Amino acid sequence: MAGESRFQASLIREIKRKYPGAVIIKPDSGYLQGIPDRLILYQDKWIAFECKATKASGHRINQDYYIDLLNDMSYASFVYPENKERFLYELQQTFRPNRSSRISVRI
Repeated sequence: MAGESRFQASLIREIKRKYPGAVIIKPDSGYLQGIPDRLILYQDKWIAFECKATKASGHRINQDYYIDLLNDMSYASFVYPENKERFLYELQQTFRPNRSSRISVRI
C-alpha cells in the first residue's frame, strides 16, 4: 500500500501542476464501497480514477463495476505506473476544450 500511496501523491501533484484550478477530492469509500480513489473536477468536466501500485495489483469488490459505470458517464480508469502516461494523455483528451465546428459558406 505504501507504494500505491507514494504513486498516488506524485500523480496528484502532477495533475495539479498541469491543470491549475482543478479540484481533486477523495470520495468516501465507506459510503459507497468500490468507488474510485479520486475525483477530479476541472472547468465543466470530471474524471474518476483508482490508483494501484502496479498493473498486477488486485481490485477490491465493486471497483471494476464503478470504473466501468463512471467511464460510460465521462471518463474513469485504473491508473498505475505502467499506464501513467496513457492515463495523462486520456486526461488531456477529456479536459480539452470543446471547439465549435467550422462551417464553410460559399457565396
